[in-house]
Amino acid sequence: MWDFKAGQAMGLMLQTMPFIILRLVIYFGITLAFIIVTGVGAGIGWGVGIVGGPDFQGASTFWGGLIGFGITAGVVFLIREYLLYMVKAGHIAVLVALLDGQQVKQGREQIELAQAEVKARFAEASVLFAIDQIVKGVLRAVTGLARGIVSILPIPGLQNMVGLLRAFLNIAVGFIDEVILAYGIRTRSENPWQSAQDALILYGQNYKVMLKNAAWLTLFVYGLSLLVFIVFLAPAGALALLFPNGWGAFGIIIALLGAWSVKAALIEPFAITCMMQVYFPAIEGQTPNPEWDQRLSEMSGKFRKLKEKAADWMRGRPSDGASHSDAASQ
Repeated sequence: MWDFKAGQAMGLMLQTMPFIILRLVIYFGITLAFIIVTGVGAGIGWGVGIVGGPDFQGASTFWGGLIGFGITAGVVFLIREYLLYMVKAGHIAVLVALLDGQQVKQGREQIELAQAEVKARFAEASVLFAIDQIVKGVLRAVTGLARGIVSILPIPGLQNMVGLLRAFLNIAVGFIDEVILAYGIRTRSENPWQSAQDALILYGQNYKVMLKNAAWLTLFVYGLSLLVFIVFLAPAGALALLFPNGWGAFGIIIALLGAWSVKAALIEPFAITCMMQVYFPAIEGQTPNPEWDQRLSEMSGKFRKLKEKAADWMRGRPSDGASHSDAASQ
């Protein structure tokens, strides 16, 4: 059914406890910030609403909370590069070492050494972030191959499910993009764009096994996240009653944020570890196939952009990976 070993993945996760704790602190801190700032905004709106009637006060409370929520979301959006660079990539570096049988240190030193490894492979956060965005675009292009395979199968009604299948696979690639970044750390490449290019070609050569396992993990991850959400509903609803006018609907949002925190801190790194268990053995002994290089170049403008940046780096002109417009183009 699947090719990863969940028990081994859990064992590896336990060996990276410093990063697990760091992720828990950061993501639950973000959730707490959402709750506090949204609550403050709702409180201000409720206070302003005193000058009007009940309907006006209810509306001003809602808009105050919404503005507070939006401000926090904006801050999280701004720090997404930092989270990828200093937290996610550092964690991946430790997991790569463990998968290769290396000994890793514990405590704060584990985090410091891992982050130094990431900085050695990726000059700055903007470079890593730009690579990650391009990789996601190429991976989504590859999911189109799965749609093409389904379209020729003579199964009644299957054609109507193609759109749903592709949407599902687009979610699944979220557990593969960081594995592509792990390839650069594992190979100790000095050209991060070239390593991403090679890793994507190798992924293309093995896309069937990768997508199969990613699909299973997507079911596990979102199934567990749903269970966490259900568990959080009761306490979140009680907390929401503290808001002005008993803004109980916010309890659902709090539960969603709590489930997201658990998913980002615990469940996602487990899924990424499982995907590395699949990817590295699958590509063992393989070299990037020129045919797949050509295929991806024809399929994805982002892959062509990646190749351009890799060539620029080789010519001694490190790419301006900070250019988010490049990462978002094509």
